[in-house]
Amino acid sequence: MTVIVVAACPVGLRGHLTRWLLEISPGVFVGKVTARVRTLMWIRVLDMVSTGRAIMVHSADNEQGLSFQVHDHNWKPVDFEGITLMLRPAADTENVGEPSEPRRQGWSNASKRRRYRR
Repeated sequence: MTVIVVAACPVGLRGHLTRWLLEISPGVFVGKVTARVRTLMWIRVLDMVSTGRAIMVHSADNEQGLSFQVHDHNWKPVDFEGITLMLRPAADTENVGEPSEPRRQGWSNASKRRRYRR
């Protein structure tokens, strides 16, 4: 099984991928092809995607049963003790934990209303 996800790619690439795979959602292609065809498709994707992004997930003979290939994407596949995981980019660490505006002191409006209802 092979899954290819493309984003911000030319229409011609999507047309080329529909020759071999089914497009189940915009930019998501699924199908079962041989390893040779899969390799040639990935080379074509790399040639045609230009400034867009592409991810390919395919069956492999390993513990997970699948393998990843990524082009110009923020998430990177990383081998972690024999298992491939997708590494997300770190969040902006400059303002982590700091509120955007100072906290107001006192009771909230909801708690004031509840207090007066009693």
